[in-house]
Amino acid sequence: MKLFPRHLARNAVHFTAQYFWTIGVVSLPLASVFALEFTMPIWVALFAWLLLKEKLTGPRLLATLGGFIGVLVVVRPGHGVIDPAAGLVLLAAAGYGLSLILVKQLTRECSPAVIVVWMILIQLPLGLLAALTDWRDVGLSDVPWMMVAGVGALSAHYCQAQALKRLDASVIMPVDFLRVPMAALVGFYAYGEGIDVWVVIGGCIILMSNFQAMMSERMRSQTPGA
Repeated sequence: MKLFPRHLARNAVHFTAQYFWTIGVVSLPLASVFALEFTMPIWVALFAWLLLKEKLTGPRLLATLGGFIGVLVVVRPGHGVIDPAAGLVLLAAAGYGLSLILVKQLTRECSPAVIVVWMILIQLPLGLLAALTDWRDVGLSDVPWMMVAGVGALSAHYCQAQALKRLDASVIMPVDFLRVPMAALVGFYAYGEGIDVWVVIGGCIILMSNFQAMMSERMRSQTPGA
């Protein structure tokens, strides 16, 4: 129980980020949501500096600048009205970044399975309270999809915790970038969403900035005396 405050903090942050992210999914095209979400490595670097006392190296600062430019390309301030949902997705990305740092800390003292169990126990009542504010009856046809979403989410969190237990976050994040093209394809084929060229350009800037930073950090860590 001594780790309960950490589990509570991690899940409160993650649940809030997930709630904002869901609003973004409903309000924005999937490609836009995932492009904005991939500012998360910027937040990971920031929170690692604040909480883990890691250094903000040159590549990380360049990734931060590149990510900021990419967000401006996606959101395009001054081009019509900026959808408030885009701001919520950016807040969700910051929350996910902080949550990832907290998970990394927890893996030092407990197993990934324990982290997932605590996530269920804490986020279930939080989800119920949120659902009661806008309750809608659930049809039988919705249950299979809810089960798929639940199993998929739990599996993803378990795999993430396992990966963080074994590898540095800087090694894991480039693999996570695959979600951007996958989300764009799902949105196109499943929901008929068009793929905005500015979202593609901005997403590429964000991805390439972070990927270059990750590779630079990896090469630096493998250099003797670095």
